[in-house]
Amino acid sequence: MKIISARPDDVTKLLAFREEAAAWLTRLGSDQWQRPYPADRLLATIEAGSVFMVVDGGVTAATITLTPDVEDGLWTEQELGEPSTFVTKLTVARTHAGQNLGGHLLNWAGDKAYRTGAKWLRLDAWTTNEALQRYYLRQGFAHVRTVREGGAVNGGPRVSGWLAQRPTAPADHGFEDNT
Repeated sequence: MKIISARPDDVTKLLAFREEAAAWLTRLGSDQWQRPYPADRLLATIEAGSVFMVVDGGVTAATITLTPDVEDGLWTEQELGEPSTFVTKLTVARTHAGQNLGGHLLNWAGDKAYRTGAKWLRLDAWTTNEALQRYYLRQGFAHVRTVREGGAVNGGPRVSGWLAQRPTAPADHGFEDNT
């Protein structure tokens, strides 16, 4: 499998990818990602070079966004002063579930962040999705705190405030990195 940078013409594909994940989460009883993500925000992150896709042949198997930017009100000024890369919108296609693709992608992200000088790989997860939180703990992340104050970037109250981090490190992730 290869990792490539997303292109502006991938916006529609990535929004559909997210809708597929939201439908699956709904079937699991989660309210995660029920509000549509703004296409203009996704396009801006793609144009910034922050969105990556795992492709398996001609199929998009997963996506991840890595950014030095973070939503206001989540991390303290001291934490923001530490070199960090933030993971958002990690999504694996249902066709590729059960292969630890997400774990390998997090290892790739930690390796990429390490190579750019980041000390931490950080994320904010859905506050009510305890299964997702346990997943990140199994992936070596440590829970920092949960933030409930503030608003979501796509409207409504903050819903993604479970903060976690793990140190960056070189990793053998198993992907062909074409970024």
